[in-house]
Amino acid sequence: MTEENTEQLAKKPTREHLRPEREKDPYMKLRQWLNIIFMVGAVVGMAVYFLVNNTTGTYIILASMIFKIVECVLRFLK
Repeated sequence: MTEENTEQLAKKPTREHLRPEREKDPYMKLRQWLNIIFMVGAVVGMAVYFLVNNTTGTYIILASMIFKIVECVLRFLK
């Protein structure tokens, strides 16, 4: 191996090198917000399900799943 090859192998790949398509996604910010809403809704729904009422908790979880489905649709549209 030459010194040049050794230097190239020693370089750690940057994040941009690993995921260059992330910068091209126009929906990334919106998808992140939809994921946050989904996660908060799922946690609240689970708390309501186990602590208050099974039916109400189920409805909250199902409502939060709508946000996740929208996020998945945006991911596939990219």
